[in-house]
Amino acid sequence: MIEDARSSERWSPDWLRSPATAVVRLRLRPRATTLVIVVALLNAALYHWPLYSYAATHLDLWSFNGVLTLSTLYALVGFVTAVALSAACLVSQRLLKPLCMLGAVLNACALYFIHTYGVILDKTMMGNVANTDFVEATAFLHPKLLLYLLLLGLLPCAVLTRVDIHRVRRTRVAALTLALLVAGVGWMYLASGTWLWIDKHASTLGGMTLPWSYAVNLTRHRMVELAASRQPIALPDATFGSDERTVVVLVIGESARAPSFSLYGYARATNPVLSAAGVVALRNAHACATYTTAALLCILSPDDPGLRLPGSSELLPSYLERHGIDVIWRTNNWGEPPLRVATYERARDLTPNCRGDLCTHDDLLLHGLEQRIRASPRRKVFVVLHQSGSHGPSYSTKYPPPFDVFRPTCKSVELNHCTREELVNAYDNTILYTDHLVGRAIGMLKSLGDVSATLLYISDHGESLGEYGLYLHGTPLLIAPDVQKNVPFVVWMSDAFKRQHKVDEARLARRTEHSQANVFHSVMGAFDMRSSVYVRRLDIFGAAEPSAAGP
Repeated sequence: MIEDARSSERWSPDWLRSPATAVVRLRLRPRATTLVIVVALLNAALYHWPLYSYAATHLDLWSFNGVLTLSTLYALVGFVTAVALSAACLVSQRLLKPLCMLGAVLNACALYFIHTYGVILDKTMMGNVANTDFVEATAFLHPKLLLYLLLLGLLPCAVLTRVDIHRVRRTRVAALTLALLVAGVGWMYLASGTWLWIDKHASTLGGMTLPWSYAVNLTRHRMVELAASRQPIALPDATFGSDERTVVVLVIGESARAPSFSLYGYARATNPVLSAAGVVALRNAHACATYTTAALLCILSPDDPGLRLPGSSELLPSYLERHGIDVIWRTNNWGEPPLRVATYERARDLTPNCRGDLCTHDDLLLHGLEQRIRASPRRKVFVVLHQSGSHGPSYSTKYPPPFDVFRPTCKSVELNHCTREELVNAYDNTILYTDHLVGRAIGMLKSLGDVSATLLYISDHGESLGEYGLYLHGTPLLIAPDVQKNVPFVVWMSDAFKRQHKVDEARLARRTEHSQANVFHSVMGAFDMRSSVYVRRLDIFGAAEPSAAGP
């Protein structure tokens, strides 16, 4: 709605001859909800041409899917911005103008650096920004930056100064927020064929999406710094019921779904090694999240970690290390929370000393491990092997050639371009390789002789292979399909371990419900540790009744 102090001047010849004067005189009085939509659309249009340019060079714009993907990027930026602004309006509609002005100025500066220097404003880059001093910052000053700031920052701010927001009821704002969320989810569902391409390029696209690239990634950088510097709250001290030499291996899988394990009735023989190794496949195991970082916290925490900051509470490996257990963490993945352990080895740390066919992929995690365990001066050893596992979309790259058993396989990262058979074959080969790796780890434990030893294998989350039009993982837990939440949970125990803990395998196999919450307390039980944080019913080795299952 356009208002003027004198309506007759609005259409006068003087107004036509002097538009600049008219702009100064005119005032805009849009509803708050209208301004939210307009600003979101303008933000998506004005500040994201590097994003669209990148997409255009990596898409076939002559195809329907290419056009749909480009449209989805614009819609996604618009929906997310509109939802954020409408949420701010729910707090106070007075926040709307200041937030829009601040966003315009910061977006203009960010766009300059993205376009001029080709930078991606990811977490690492925002860490560089946060650690840049004044002298370094002034070296980047250039007249072109002022031009960006003037045209895309200060000019929008000047327009916004002429805006008088017509406030609306909170119920209307809440209705808009809900409508935007529904429309956004609906668009993404209808455009599910674009997800694979967006996921493949997510790190680059995210670093070009304003203002979320710098706002979110600067927050992530600060959170990592805070978590690294924070002294976690120590869990209650524990005592040991025995000093028997014990080795516990925890293999954390990646993107492995229980329905693809022959141990759980899958028709294809994806677990030939484990089927012959005498393992117990625990039924109905559920992941607490559909992405790695959150799932790892669940696996390593004694309770629900979702209500606190990462690093604020002591996690399983740090807790065991503090109590004198020799903790060895080896990873061919990422997403681990801050840990305080003496031995933390990435794949790149193991590669230089490894020779032979078993020095690639996840096999690298076992290189020299038996010797390292034998040489440990401590009575109790805890090993974590964090796999690369079955992480998509490049399933065919996750296993060495001998495990390319099920053919033909999908070689593309655009999984919707593969046939269902090709996709399932490639994924099943990753499960076959995991079976081999876990089998090797069990063989290593057997070679230790009459030692109380156990191995637990559990995946961080599952995976979608086209069911309901979904691929990969990361769907919000409330609406995620079961294949993203139902994970394999496999246990092997040495004879000495079973004697020590009086484990009834038949009873263990009858347990009906499991979750990642079982891991912490089961590892404590395996080491015969007790403290006030220990929950017996969550210990798969210690629960008295088969019905006493973890939540």
